[in-house]
Amino acid sequence: MKFLRLDLLTLLISLFILSGCKNQDNIGLGVVSANQISGNLIDTSTIVVNTVAEDSVATSGLSRTPLSFFKDPVFGNTEANVVLDLNLPNSTAYTLPTGTFIVDSALLVMNYAQNSFYGDSVTSRYKANVYQLSNERLYSGVSYSNKKTWQVDGALLGTKSFLSRTSDSIRITTPVAGGPDTLVKVRPQLRIPISTSFIRSILYDAPASQLSSNLIFKNNVKGLYVTLDQNQAGPGGTFMFNLDTANVQVYYRNANGSVIDTGVLVLPSNLHAASIKHIHTATITNAVSSTTNSKVFYLQSMGGLRSKISFPYLKNILASVGGDVVINRAELVVSIVPGSNIPFATLPKLAMYRYDLANQLELIQDAASSDPRYFTDNASSGFYIAQPKDKTGDALPGQYHFLITAYIQDLIRGVTKDYGTYIGPVVPTTTITVAPTAQVDGRTIAVGYDTSSPYRIKLNLFYTKVVK
Repeated sequence: MKFLRLDLLTLLISLFILSGCKNQDNIGLGVVSANQISGNLIDTSTIVVNTVAEDSVATSGLSRTPLSFFKDPVFGNTEANVVLDLNLPNSTAYTLPTGTFIVDSALLVMNYAQNSFYGDSVTSRYKANVYQLSNERLYSGVSYSNKKTWQVDGALLGTKSFLSRTSDSIRITTPVAGGPDTLVKVRPQLRIPISTSFIRSILYDAPASQLSSNLIFKNNVKGLYVTLDQNQAGPGGTFMFNLDTANVQVYYRNANGSVIDTGVLVLPSNLHAASIKHIHTATITNAVSSTTNSKVFYLQSMGGLRSKISFPYLKNILASVGGDVVINRAELVVSIVPGSNIPFATLPKLAMYRYDLANQLELIQDAASSDPRYFTDNASSGFYIAQPKDKTGDALPGQYHFLITAYIQDLIRGVTKDYGTYIGPVVPTTTITVAPTAQVDGRTIAVGYDTSSPYRIKLNLFYTKVVK
């Protein structure tokens, strides 16, 4: 009972103290309803946006490597070629088997990545051609860019005509040593027949010294170069491959005395990269060369195009409000040109990033976990919204939304200097990244500074005016 009375006494004292507090709204920022203005400022006149060419992108060791020939009627032609190294079985020295060794066939096998096609899968027909690298091979630890050019031998080693069936598994016949051949189901993949004479020249008819070391083998063979034939019907498209398991499979018969057996010898590929080239139309070339604020701007993946964006008159616009302003929320809204996503889809995600004084790419403040104003919801920023609606419920063109509150606040205060801010394609994951990528194909045509369009680029500012 003693403790109960003490608790009641403590409670009564607390109530007296709290009841003595006056004007609790004065605690904190000192903002009361009389001097607070909360509103929505839609600012378009201060946004300058232009189309610029993308910097080079890394293509070595990617989980998704492009093979492409795509004729986009607006953007122009995109070409992406695959480079593979070739290794001895198990990537170690190889000893030729005894007996008579007959190569029945050989196949370059490349597995499709998930969601691996962009382009025309209806009217286009595809043909993949394989050549041998002539002057240079891939080296471990070296980062290769999309602009790297590779020299190839002119002799065609293999070719395969195919359709876009990147989700269809296939059945193949696999030889079993000492037993009957077996029909097995394998994941979606492209299997390109390779010249058996080429296999014999690099393996069974090669000098013993070439097989004594995997390094010597690689130095002599160089590697393979895969490209799509540019004379095929239709606009074409881009295929994405998971090349971590790429290999050349050699189907053979081995006659050793009276015993004849069949089997598969695997020459693995451990390194891979891609070369990518864009040949743009006059429309795109003019957009890139223009220095005026653009009514329409263009974004293209695989090292193609990005947009430069700036807010040069932001301070002037907000100064007209009067007094100190705190930005509660800043959201950049980018709308696609209506109908521009047909027949080719828009990019699934864009990111906004900037450069520092040393011209190093970095996250904006809202996306940088090192900034105290960072918030995890920014991971959803920049994803394409296919069917947004306005306040009345009417459908709008597809949009991208970017949350840039901290960045805009720092620009207003002069804490941050704009050394170059950009919007560009990125890998469509919730992980916040800004690095340009070759792992996604697509393009976006967006509405820029077009005062006649209801879908022009907009910066929505929710602010609080503080009167001192």
